[in-house]
Amino acid sequence: MRAVVQTVSEAAVTVDDETVGAIKDGLLVLVGVTHDDTREDAVALAHKIWHLRILDGDRSAADLGAEILVVSQFTLYADTRKGRRPSWIEAAPSQVAEPLVTDVVEALRALGATVATGEFGAQMLVNSVNVGPRTILLER
Repeated sequence: MRAVVQTVSEAAVTVDDETVGAIKDGLLVLVGVTHDDTREDAVALAHKIWHLRILDGDRSAADLGAEILVVSQFTLYADTRKGRRPSWIEAAPSQVAEPLVTDVVEALRALGATVATGEFGAQMLVNSVNVGPRTILLER
């Protein structure tokens, strides 16, 4: 499981001209799933995201009660080592990935996070204003 975590002053996801998720002052988290990921990986990743000390003053989302926007992102498992066309073979199929992305969201909420989401499998427009900029790659 991989996540790209960005500190943002605002972020929103739009599907078919409708905003499906939006936050202010928090974390935009893009989550990718591979074939052997488990629910335990999802829960551990959620804990890491919630307690990651990358916000102002070396604080975490847990410290500040910062909002989190989670967006599924299979392209985090792109293999670009050969040629110019990425291979997606390392990305888990949607029937595996969707429940695990949901597990990340549910684990974050269980920890006390306010979580907005994108729409799994949809063509999404993701808008964000990165603060810092701070962008961290997490792998589980």
